[in-house]
Amino acid sequence: MSRFEFNPTFLDGVYTIKPKPITDQRGYFERYFCAQDFKEINLCKPIAQINHSKTTKKGSIRGLHYQTPPFSETKIVRCIRGQILDVAIDIRQDSPTFLKYFAIELNETNGLSLYIPEGFAHGFQALSDDCEILYLLTTPFTPEADSTLNPLDPTIAISWQEAIGDISPKDKNAPYISPTFQGVRI
Repeated sequence: MSRFEFNPTFLDGVYTIKPKPITDQRGYFERYFCAQDFKEINLCKPIAQINHSKTTKKGSIRGLHYQTPPFSETKIVRCIRGQILDVAIDIRQDSPTFLKYFAIELNETNGLSLYIPEGFAHGFQALSDDCEILYLLTTPFTPEADSTLNPLDPTIAISWQEAIGDISPKDKNAPYISPTFQGVRI
């Protein structure tokens, strides 16, 4: 029996994940990840890296990041403190949902995770101060494959929930999507 409820979104391959905790009078036990269970949503690569991110100021944005092939990565993102608006943008070449995005609030209370497969850019906005996220990746960070979409790009037109706060120079200065951008082939 799977310890997770995998719910597909309108973006093919992107899932929200709800854990199924075991509870009793002491509290609860739940899995964060199980390779066997995640095969149900076609995760066949091993987890290669686990990152922990802290964002101190509400309104701050991180992303929109992705790695180019052959270093494309799958991410599983969970907010373990505070709350964030987590965003996945489809950048798969020839996808029917090319440049569409899915956004969901992840927080320490709802316990949801977002599964983002290869071919998507990812970013988030802190909806509270002192947010922390853990994210699992199938590919280690590879500097030469590191790519960024501008989180304020009107082509994507993300509806950020809070007034825009801090954004790194790398993200803020990333170019807007050009008419010739064809995405990535996965």
